[in-house]
Amino acid sequence: MKPKRELVRVVKSPEGEVSLDLTGKKAGRGAYVCRSAECFKKARKAKRFERAFECKIPDEVYALMEGELT
Repeated sequence: MKPKRELVRVVKSPEGEVSLDLTGKKAGRGAYVCRSAECFKKARKAKRFERAFECKIPDEVYALMEGELT
């Protein structure tokens, strides 16, 4: 458990687009992960985002989000 300010939000927009929300203000369903690339990789491997958003997330989207984190 970490304070919300230490986490980054991943959001699924009403249109179905999954992306990082670095501002924390995008509309849509959100899931939080710590800012480290290691945490992000663990969440991806365990399919945490796919379970949270109830959809399949393409590898290209994961690559874009991982690039934004570093």
